[in-house]
Amino acid sequence: MYIKCMTLFAQTERSQAKALAALVYINPFTPERITAERKALGRDFREERADWNLAYTDPLRYGNIEALIERSSRVIDKARDRLVRGDAASNDDLTLYEDVVLFSVYHRFCERFDHTIAQLVSGKRRVKINYYDDFAEQIARYLDAPGVPRPAGDDTAHLFACFFQIRRAFHHIFKYIIGASDSAVRLRAAVWQSIFTHDLRRYRRVLFDRMGDITTLITGPSGTGKELVARAIGLSRYIPFDPARQQFTEDFAGTFFTLNLSALSPTLIESELFGHRRGAFTGAVSDREGWLEQCPPLGTVFLDEMGEVELSIQVKLLRVLQSRVFQRLGETTERRFDGKIIAATNRDLATAMREHRFRGDLYYRLCSDLIVTPSLSIQLRERPDDLERLVTHLAQRMVGEERESLVDQVVTWINAELGPDYPWPGNVRELEQCVR
Repeated sequence: MYIKCMTLFAQTERSQAKALAALVYINPFTPERITAERKALGRDFREERADWNLAYTDPLRYGNIEALIERSSRVIDKARDRLVRGDAASNDDLTLYEDVVLFSVYHRFCERFDHTIAQLVSGKRRVKINYYDDFAEQIARYLDAPGVPRPAGDDTAHLFACFFQIRRAFHHIFKYIIGASDSAVRLRAAVWQSIFTHDLRRYRRVLFDRMGDITTLITGPSGTGKELVARAIGLSRYIPFDPARQQFTEDFAGTFFTLNLSALSPTLIESELFGHRRGAFTGAVSDREGWLEQCPPLGTVFLDEMGEVELSIQVKLLRVLQSRVFQRLGETTERRFDGKIIAATNRDLATAMREHRFRGDLYYRLCSDLIVTPSLSIQLRERPDDLERLVTHLAQRMVGEERESLVDQVVTWINAELGPDYPWPGNVRELEQCVR
């Protein structure tokens, strides 16, 4: 129970603490973040690269973040000293103190989180987290100090897992969603909200292990990166941390499974999704696990081209979403699926429902979390210089360090041969072919 008292912060400190606390829970890809940063720093706020979301630069590499970290450290160190010497604090002040501690400690470990992410992405498995003890010491110093009541349910390992998830989300959203147009910025904000909901405080406390129950539907024209959005969401799920083993309980890099439903016959779709028993159909020479069975509880199955799937399979998918159970082809044994489903389509599902080609009950199970990817022509109309950003990203994947000369050649050719008003009917997929 919190102790009631006068105040923990001086007036100017409380104003700074409130702005810093707001930054903990704001969607960082929205304009509200800049407003909160400006309020927290006052005259020390620097406009240069303040909107790293538009500049498309690493937010850790600009002056405001460094100033915010320094200011948050000063605020919590003073408040901790007062608590330790026995000064009382109100419930509101203690909540404010906790939030600023979270902001400060998270940013102190971002670079080490980034190193771990790079190791796992590169294929290294079961990475030992040798800095967890340092993290635990920081949390203990500020949240387990005398006079500081620790929030119920926020154990250190859980906070560590949440911070690592937040950093992974930054990594994947910035890696997969390129551009500084309004559409690209809104898309990044929508993906962040899909991962953490609109209330990060509630997410941290009760929703972190329940998001697998929420299905995400991604719509948009063909070639607009729907699978990239799905990867950003699927690879950014919460994964618990095991302090005894100093490892995360799951390797996030191996938890994403994708299936293009338009590329397979109905029988093969069922086999790939649900698995089959030997002899279930011609060519089924042995028992086989499907993606739903192979996917771990913290994993994600991505169903691309959902609008193309036949009604008979829609019924079976509806059962998976409703009851979380399925059967292999040729079996009656029920098996459970505890992972997350993300579906995508370029079809107009409203029209498909009116024409009885897509089940309405399945649609309403899919659309609780809806994300729309913009066309490339819209993105370039809003921000013509996104062409160079996108070409740079594609060239980096193809030729690495030789990308600069290739980027110049591609952009020059596109401007000369296609012009600024080219509609890009194939979207980013067509642009990638231009680069190739």
